Amino acid sequence: MRIPVLVDILEANNLIAQEIRERLEKEGILSLNLMASPGAGKTSLIERTVEALGEEIRIGVIEGDLATSLDAERIAKYGVPVVQLNTGTICHLEARMIKSAFESLPQIDLLFIENVGNLICPTGFDLGEDAKVVIVSLPEGDDKPFKYPSIFRESKAVVINKIDLQPYLKAQVGTLREAALSINLALDVFEISCETREGLSGWYDWVRAQFAAKGEGKTVG
Repeated sequence: MRIPVLVDILEANNLIAQEIRERLEKEGILSLNLMASPGAGKTSLIERTVEALGEEIRIGVIEGDLATSLDAERIAKYGVPVVQLNTGTICHLEARMIKSAFESLPQIDLLFIENVGNLICPTGFDLGEDAKVVIVSLPEGDDKPFKYPSIFRESKAVVINKIDLQPYLKAQVGTLREAALSINLALDVFEISCETREGLSGWYDWVRAQFAAKGEGKTVG
């Protein structure tokens, strides 16, 4: 009797992810996979980015969550096409889900994938994205890179959110930044507050640069 193992699941996922990647490449669409703990600010970051870049880049969003369409409803208020994926008990999005959801989106230039909120499960599943972005909020503590190294190792950028709360916390922005870079020296790091909008201009410029590189057929990095 053949016993299925995890590698079979990942191989099947990766085949679909490659299909997605080839289609996005052909259509010149930049795809960013946003990963974070619940409440770190994934949806807020998308909202702020849509406000800033929505007039120059056509943005679409795939929202992943265990239940409800609350985050998708927030995004839809900005006039952005959005598809909600409810995973039930599954703690991550998979390529097959993205492939199905993508068919419901109109023509876009930039696809944000908001993954299910946690720092473990989403890391190992390729969604055909150009880059993984990990968002970590300062109230979570400045030791998260050491506790969850894989997600920082696999990401191309880290967004440290809620820096406006620094005066009220023991966790330090600089310590969190150094911890992330000790795991992955190549990370682009952004220190921001979605609430006050501090530091967001650097994030917007990074997104623009990734989009321009995609349009020129360069490796996104």
